[in-house]
Amino acid sequence: MIYGMSYILPRVLHYVIFTFYLTYKFTAQEDYGIYLDLYAYAAILLVLYKYGMETSFFRFATGKSGDLEKSFSASTTSILTTTLIFTGLFVLMADEIAAWLYYPDKQEYIYWFAAIIGIDAISSIPFARYRLEKRPIRFAVYKIFNTIFTIILVVFFLDICPYMMDNGYGEYITFYNPDLQLDYVFISNLIASAAVLILLVPQFMKINLKLDFSFWKKMMWYGLPLTLVAASGVINQSFSIPIIKYIYGSGIQENLIAAGIYGAAAKLALIMNLFTVAFNYAAEPFFFSSSDRKDSPELYAVTARAFALFGSIFFLGVLLYKDIFVLFLGPNYRADTYVLPILLMSYIFLGLYYNISIWYKLKDKTSIGAFISIGGAIITLLINFIFIPKIGTIAAAWASFFCYASMMVAGYLIGKRFFPIPYNIGRISYYILLSLLFYWINLLVREYLPEVWEILIFNTFLFALYFLILFKTENNWLRKVVAIK
Repeated sequence: MIYGMSYILPRVLHYVIFTFYLTYKFTAQEDYGIYLDLYAYAAILLVLYKYGMETSFFRFATGKSGDLEKSFSASTTSILTTTLIFTGLFVLMADEIAAWLYYPDKQEYIYWFAAIIGIDAISSIPFARYRLEKRPIRFAVYKIFNTIFTIILVVFFLDICPYMMDNGYGEYITFYNPDLQLDYVFISNLIASAAVLILLVPQFMKINLKLDFSFWKKMMWYGLPLTLVAASGVINQSFSIPIIKYIYGSGIQENLIAAGIYGAAAKLALIMNLFTVAFNYAAEPFFFSSSDRKDSPELYAVTARAFALFGSIFFLGVLLYKDIFVLFLGPNYRADTYVLPILLMSYIFLGLYYNISIWYKLKDKTSIGAFISIGGAIITLLINFIFIPKIGTIAAAWASFFCYASMMVAGYLIGKRFFPIPYNIGRISYYILLSLLFYWINLLVREYLPEVWEILIFNTFLFALYFLILFKTENNWLRKVVAIK
């Protein structure tokens, strides 16, 4: 729970500030579209920079034959070496990359993001070691510090500096250019990431530079298929923004505006995704450490059922109080919030896939996981490219829905052969269908309630009734779950 919270708390802070704050701050939707576009590319590049070494480190540092020090040294040295190479290439090719991204006069974006991605990649294994050594406090403090420091810097550049200029203190901030608001968001990220890297220096001192090549090769063979898995996951989650930028309409500016509006609406669904990823972030070390238990299949089944239960609660809660959540977005970014139910359900499917697909990591069948993720990415890309020009940005939401649904089904069916787990499909389906039923009731009744406060009162009653039903049907099972040692 602490590891999960240390993941979700910084992202909640980041989510609130950089959704609420930036959609109000960037009245030009194009700027927000650029922000989302560049971070989508950064997400997939970070996966390539790490090439599965984080999970490979968990695999080879745990278990009966695990070697923590050898795994740490091999994975960290490997990432340090390749990061220097990748970053150098990006710096050398900055002009060409900026032109390809349709930002020909903004080569500095490439420099900043090359540095940000490189630092985050280098930091990944030391952070993974904190997780493995069960040092959640330090892990959480550094993660939260990174986010808070970034937020402080962004507010400094976007609010405090303009205030100082407007009130006669401009001589103290001669470095500041009021025309570079978006640039300062990226610079803030870079400074905060560099500060965290300095805090991790004691971890790097544990590296043994004498690399065992045969051991490293085993880690690479295990981790490389996971790169395809993670890269496909990024494509499925965030690559709709770059696609919209290129194919939505007739011009880049129009497309970036559409990407900014859709991306802002999709950010609301990240409430569910934060829960999903945090659950997985905390569960993955648990799955590995419990793999030698005789009752591990039953434990994994319980975990999936628990996720479906709480995920369905999140799903319904966000939709019933959608009228409040949309206020997180600036007035210029609320047009596409109708995609919210589709994306929320997509993330439930994704969370179930995370649970169901643990078998391919435990059984060293990561190549199969790669094929499943690649299949999902192909579905995402096909739906986006075919339907965005025809039906607009809602196609991106449906792409996520069908992608994660297909991955969930494929992971379950294939997993039955390699690592049978007694998932309670009936109860999992019950949680999801019950939340959909209550959401449908909400849609029917809200047509007759003209005032927002009336809708919220009714939805609160509806949510209470939903909880009462769950309590009646699941109370005994939850008591048994809590009693598991």
